[in-house]
Amino acid sequence: MSDLSTKPYLIRAIYEWCADSGLTPYLAVRVDEATRVPVAYIKDGEIVLNLSADAVKNLHLGNDEITCGGRFGGVPHAVIVPMAAVIGIFAKETGQGLVFQGQESAPTPPADDGGGGKPPPAKPRLRVVK
Repeated sequence: MSDLSTKPYLIRAIYEWCADSGLTPYLAVRVDEATRVPVAYIKDGEIVLNLSADAVKNLHLGNDEITCGGRFGGVPHAVIVPMAAVIGIFAKETGQGLVFQGQESAPTPPADDGGGGKPPPAKPRLRVVK
């Protein structure tokens, strides 16, 4: 039995579908200590990245992380996104894509909630960035 996650394969599939369809692939990311993105563009602990060929250089959609170079406000930055930080990938124009749920990308619940019950799971949110 393989321990490989399906997440990187699904991300690559949606990315290629966007490219083949002439759509702009956007990656929604929950920023953590292992994520390398410009801090000024993080909003509510998340960032949405344009992964189109016109927006990034040297894009690598690996099994463990996504890396590329991009310009933010005209300033070049190296971007590193661990697979565990990816919330979803979708087409800017249509909103179609995938949102990932589950242990791999879900925030860790507190050890003791004090109420005896578990809090409801947080719903993933995607925002359209223009």
